[in-house]
Amino acid sequence: MRIAVTGSIATDHLMTFPGRFADQLLPDQLAHLSVSFLVDDLEVRRGGVAANIAFGMGLLGLRPLLVGAVGADFADYRAWLDRHGVDTSGVLVSELKHTARFVCTTDNDHNQIASFYPGAMSEAREIELAPHGSVDLVVVSPNDPAAMLRHTEECRARSIPFVADPSQQLSSLEGEQVRALVDGAEMLLTNAYESALTERKTGWSAEEVLDRVAVRITTHGSEGATIEQAGAGPVRVPVVAAGTVADPTGGGDAFRAGLLSGRSWGLSLERAAQVGSLLATLCLETVGTQEYTVARDDAVARLTASYGAEAAAEIAPHLPT
Repeated sequence: MRIAVTGSIATDHLMTFPGRFADQLLPDQLAHLSVSFLVDDLEVRRGGVAANIAFGMGLLGLRPLLVGAVGADFADYRAWLDRHGVDTSGVLVSELKHTARFVCTTDNDHNQIASFYPGAMSEAREIELAPHGSVDLVVVSPNDPAAMLRHTEECRARSIPFVADPSQQLSSLEGEQVRALVDGAEMLLTNAYESALTERKTGWSAEEVLDRVAVRITTHGSEGATIEQAGAGPVRVPVVAAGTVADPTGGGDAFRAGLLSGRSWGLSLERAAQVGSLLATLCLETVGTQEYTVARDDAVARLTASYGAEAAAEIAPHLPT
């Protein structure tokens, strides 16, 4: 299965505040907010939702097609992705703008304050999927809104199954745009807050959303994920226990990478979500969204401990050696 992952490609600047944001905010002064946090470290990492998803899939032995727009500063990043199994031939290089940048500060409660500069991402709307060859599935993840709509419409026109993953862009999209991105999706991926926001913005009930997508998967942080399909009861997939959470950034992207890889292997939705949970935990245990690795023996042991020997036995043959 050839999967195209469309969306943001960015550089992450990750900082840690050795305290709690809540202790520094005055509720009666939020209308005049002007606050600075002294951080104690800075990590500059590769990121962007689409690149993070593609990286995780590459680690698991797939070769996803990455589709997005970047600046001329992308050369080193491209080499990194190429080395980790990602096909970067679908990446457009802007002649005018820098690669997008994500700046995020995390406090001791793992709350985050972040800013995102889109830069070259705004040119992703110029990308057509057809010239990049035949694909079996297209992931439409957060990107320039016009690009997200263009990719979704192209999938419909060419009868290509697509995954709707609007996540961070939901807040900036109008209801009509969200409906256009979701309707007819092979799979809808959101976290719990985004799930509720999707229903509010579309005006559809939970049942109506399920009538319009084949599968709806909602992540609930430490409480795992829920898989829903019309006419069937929800399937709950718990998380793989983490040792120490080093950085929560990118956990959702890693989950998607594992989930999509599992589906490409022909695993059931539940098993695929278990692979996703494994990758999410590995990501959470490292600083940066593309710094984790997958060690087969450790992965099998964790899957066995979390989901049982039968689940691990079904997944193990597909893991890289």
